Amino acid sequence: MSLKGVTFDIWETILVDGSDEPKRSAQGMRSKSDERRHLFWSVLDDQAPLDKAISDAAFHSQEAAFRKVWHGINVTWEVADRIDILLDGLNRNLPRNVREELIAKFEEMELRVPPDMIDGARDAIAELANRYDLCIISDTIYTPGRGLRDLLTHHGVDQYFKGFVFSDHVGRSKPDPDCFHSAATQLGLDFPEMLHVGDRDAKDVAGAQAVGMQAILFTAARDEGSTETTQADAVVSTYADLIRVIDDIALR
Repeated sequence: MSLKGVTFDIWETILVDGSDEPKRSAQGMRSKSDERRHLFWSVLDDQAPLDKAISDAAFHSQEAAFRKVWHGINVTWEVADRIDILLDGLNRNLPRNVREELIAKFEEMELRVPPDMIDGARDAIAELANRYDLCIISDTIYTPGRGLRDLLTHHGVDQYFKGFVFSDHVGRSKPDPDCFHSAATQLGLDFPEMLHVGDRDAKDVAGAQAVGMQAILFTAARDEGSTETTQADAVVSTYADLIRVIDDIALR
């Protein structure tokens, strides 16, 4: 079958993870990691005194548990779940409105100081949209799917995608087949007609190929060191090369 659809990861494939940190620092803001810990502790401390070291230790454990579940069983907890796990572990409660405000601050943090787009991404995505149906397949960590769409809109590329798959919507994260099935359904395509672009070999490449898609390991913003061992159909390091490589694969 000929190639008709291309799916994209977001983090380190369209947006540069952590590129907002220098901008936050220039504005006198805490790093995102420190700000989350401070927000959580300060909200609880306002309700009843809490040792910040205890709060920070709980937060660290929660993040370690999140990574274990994300990488181990392909699930990304929503921010509300993460907050509730923290509260349960500390045997604390928050008034409903305070809890909801805290969740919103976590979820919207990357919208207030947006991360940068990888060089060449906007023009390449616009050009690819003229030849292929495009879809997003992205895991959500703190910013939910609706927030990631807002970031794509901020950078002027949301309109080029005909489908959107986010782990907080699907209930599973890559490489779970449900993510790729959702993309195929939204685009109305069969897996052999689709190709996925992403930066993680075990999640993006392996997940796509397991359902019968082709896959490109994209290393423009993040190189995990798997370029020598990957089974990807191609390894690409710039958007300048990505269009050519996708078109070459389409001709095979």
